[in-house]
Amino acid sequence: MPTPEAKFNGLADNYDRARPRYPAALFAHAVGLLPDSGPPVVVDAGAGTGIALEALFPLLPKGSAVHAVDLSEDMVRVGREKFPTVHWVVGTAEEYLASLDSAGLVVAAQAYQWMDRPAYVRAAAHSLRGGGVCTVVQNNRDHEAGGFASEYEDLLEEFSPGYRRDYRAIDVAGELGERFAHVERREARWRRSLTVEEFVTMSASSTQAQRALAAVGPEFLNRVRELCARHADGGQVEVPYVSEAFYGVAAT
Repeated sequence: MPTPEAKFNGLADNYDRARPRYPAALFAHAVGLLPDSGPPVVVDAGAGTGIALEALFPLLPKGSAVHAVDLSEDMVRVGREKFPTVHWVVGTAEEYLASLDSAGLVVAAQAYQWMDRPAYVRAAAHSLRGGGVCTVVQNNRDHEAGGFASEYEDLLEEFSPGYRRDYRAIDVAGELGERFAHVERREARWRRSLTVEEFVTMSASSTQAQRALAAVGPEFLNRVRELCARHADGGQVEVPYVSEAFYGVAAT
């Protein structure tokens, strides 16, 4: 079993190029919840290569101090190249947040499911000043739409050991509610068009596909290409997404 920090080592460049981005409106809502008490300290927890920062950074008040923490040195390397003014740290989000006590905004984008979630929520609540916001953002392929998205999940469940399409079906609102009195949820539905090779590259950058490749070798990506070919229109496949965000607001 790979260590947590090894999940994405060696994948950072492909991950950064291929992974979907996030609807900026979900981050804009988090920024809008912040109290008017000066530029905040912002922590991107489980930041990866800074994909969330691409949407979040331009929305922050001028003078905000931005920190980003991730277990993978490879991910941090790419993130530091993209955002050199951000303070990058290799380590666990839980430990890093436990060392802070005046953050204004803590964000975990596509990372919450990998964490020790009770410890993370406790640390995030500890790190926030009054009125601060803990935000969890998830991009989920909308497999309930059927067609291509559902059939791709079929492939993952067939070839990736232990994978289930509902692995991110977490009661995020309930878990945040253990530490935050006010919790809300928002979602955005959108579609992403990719060439066959772009989708294959995106697939290969995921931990689920890496497990499939370790189990059956190139057969998995061959099957992904065949699936794409059946559904491609004009050389493109269209992937439906449901992005959701949860916001826990610290008491003032």
